[in-house]
Amino acid sequence: MTIIEDYISTIPEDRQAKLQQLYTTIKQLVPQATEKISYGMPTFYLNGNLVHFANAKNHIGFYPTPSAIEAFKNELKDFKTSKGAIQIPLDRELPVDLIKKIVLFRVEENIEK
Repeated sequence: MTIIEDYISTIPEDRQAKLQQLYTTIKQLVPQATEKISYGMPTFYLNGNLVHFANAKNHIGFYPTPSAIEAFKNELKDFKTSKGAIQIPLDRELPVDLIKKIVLFRVEENIEK
């Protein structure tokens, strides 16, 4: 079991499938990224922090940095966002295609550093 899978196993069961789907999606896209817990959240690291995600009280939090929020603001208009966070409501499907685009955007950003 990875450190991130360990984190997911501690979350209430009704949320684990979404967190596992998010984890698997990112891991398949960026298999070379290092996995760790940073700021208490599952984190993918490649030339710096790539993305974080976490279970929150009323949503799943996805944290791709402010630059990604800005770059995808039109596609994120149906989600509550803040400077560096996207809130995915528990009653909605994960926006997997959008998450993939955001992760690949972040990979490009970090490689260019």
